[in-house]
Amino acid sequence: MTASSSNLASTPRLRVAPSPTGDPHVGTAYMSLFNLAFARHEGGSFVLRIEDTDRARFRADSEEQIFATLRWLGLAWDEGPDVGGPYAPYRQSERLDTYRPYVEKLLADGHAYYCWCSAERLAQMRAEQQASKSSVTGYDRLCLGKTREERAELPGFTPTPVVRMRIPDDAPLVFDDLIRGETKAPPPDDQVIFKADGFPTYHLAVVVDDHEMGITHVVRGEEWISSTPKHLLLYRWLGLPEPRFAHMPLLRNTDKSKISKRKNPAARLTWFQQEGYLPEALVNFLALLAYPPITEEGPEGSVEREVFSFEEFAQHFDWSKVNPVGPIFDLGKLDWLNGLYIRELEVKELAARLLPFLVEAGVLPPRPSLGELGRLEEVTALIQPRLTHLTKAADQVRPYFVADDELVIDPDARAQLKENAAQVLDAAIQRLEALPDRQGDLVTGDGRGWEHENIQAQLRAALVDELGLKPKFAFAPLRTAISGARVSPPLFESMEILGRHSSLARLRALRASL
Repeated sequence: MTASSSNLASTPRLRVAPSPTGDPHVGTAYMSLFNLAFARHEGGSFVLRIEDTDRARFRADSEEQIFATLRWLGLAWDEGPDVGGPYAPYRQSERLDTYRPYVEKLLADGHAYYCWCSAERLAQMRAEQQASKSSVTGYDRLCLGKTREERAELPGFTPTPVVRMRIPDDAPLVFDDLIRGETKAPPPDDQVIFKADGFPTYHLAVVVDDHEMGITHVVRGEEWISSTPKHLLLYRWLGLPEPRFAHMPLLRNTDKSKISKRKNPAARLTWFQQEGYLPEALVNFLALLAYPPITEEGPEGSVEREVFSFEEFAQHFDWSKVNPVGPIFDLGKLDWLNGLYIRELEVKELAARLLPFLVEAGVLPPRPSLGELGRLEEVTALIQPRLTHLTKAADQVRPYFVADDELVIDPDARAQLKENAAQVLDAAIQRLEALPDRQGDLVTGDGRGWEHENIQAQLRAALVDELGLKPKFAFAPLRTAISGARVSPPLFESMEILGRHSSLARLRALRASL
């Protein structure tokens, strides 16, 4: 047993401690965000610890996913397995020698005892309790006060014991919570704190590690409220200073159920990357789930602002503002925020963020040419105003990089063509063939070149003025010919980007197919 943190630090030290048992849960980011915001607000430290004592569910690749997704969100930690720190190691599996002295002290002081009950015996005990609808549940203390030899004479014995807490009748059930104020938890049972495989359970490990690492504030989900009495007992039995507790509201589905990876793909943190969300939008969204908009004073009084950066969130952070009611995970709100953030990006930055998705979709090669990158920026400027997900860009961008003779016309786009589509295309082709394949002189006002303003003027004259068509019907066949789709980015700007040759080739191709 060490005394590395006999007194709590003068500046806050907070931690997040995910388990590497699969794709990181969105709750890991949610907890990290609020821990980090308070740490930065107070000038404290934020620690990442890996709680990998559940060896049955351990996945080797999960730890790296935790690192990668939190870094993607910009939620940087000051200490952790990958960056080190004064309280290393930061993986529980590398700290096994740390826990045993604490267990021995609890055993010696009578606060814990060995339990030799087999898994089968425990399952039978629970089944009997449920069948009898007993008000008393949990371990029945068959092993309490018995030696190994005495217990071996009874049924359901296993030679390798676990260690259980001996919960007193006067266990502390009420504690002060930074979010909820005075909080009451249900009475605990004799919890296993040390397993037969030599690994501690969560309850012992979290108390020991938080003490040894000087953690001053334990911020976690409200599902851990029922465990807090166990942890308070361990702190007191071991003579350790107690941290402050803050139990965050659980994230919930629209049906009010707890969000889980089994039932909701959005519970997986990697899903948000795959779906093309911006990390800054997701951070903003997670903050709003349990925190009000930022209030600012304007000329007409107080104004609420829902769009804010992490730095602003940390600057205004206050535990008293956290809403303890479980928030609904509304992806519609996230989509709205994501669209706002996309529209705020510089075109060059947005094009760079789109590039990996376009390469994955086969729209662009892994190493695009300078010409392709230049065209991508032009196209990005067109699609930016209506883009909500980075993944939705591929179908809109593809027509600008496909060969004219390989452009596929969507069946639904072809089906909506009117009977006069051939007449419209003939008139458009005839008018556009008269335009030169060069830009007009913008200085002298000569607008006879292949600019979108002139393309629009010429087509409007030919189709709207001369044929008497409404713009909605006049330009629909052209849109289909140019993009292959019924809905596309702005038509005339698209034709300018594609150029005269490609634009006319696509118009002629659709005309020939009618």
